[in-house]
Amino acid sequence: QVQLVESGGGSVQAGGSLRLSCVASGFTFGRNCMGWFRQAPGAEREGVAAICDYGSRLYYADSVKGRFTISQDYDKRTVYLQMISLKPEDTAMYYCATKESRWGVWSNYIEYKYWGQGTQVTVSS
Repeated sequence: QVQLVESGGGSVQAGGSLRLSCVASGFTFGRNCMGWFRQAPGAEREGVAAICDYGSRLYYADSVKGRFTISQDYDKRTVYLQMISLKPEDTAMYYCATKESRWGVWSNYIEYKYWGQGTQVTVSS
């Protein structure tokens, strides 16, 4: 069955960096979209970044453009989210997800069928 396992979260000071990893299994890796989402307490889940169609299409939320980079390693079946210049407002639980399509609205979490358990990112000022 489909499994997504995130790691790499932690606590950093503003301006710091983290790299999140999501190891995937149970489906054809790379074709369909894989996304990173985040959810802060009391807030809606929001799309952070996505990678689709064997990396030919990348998407980012405006709030993270220029600071976050999504990438994937086919041999390791892993999607990464490199985060630099972190801000306190980046604090949230971060989730990896995949959907059964390489199309659609990348940031619409409803379209994503499979989710990881999440990894916490906390940025202090």
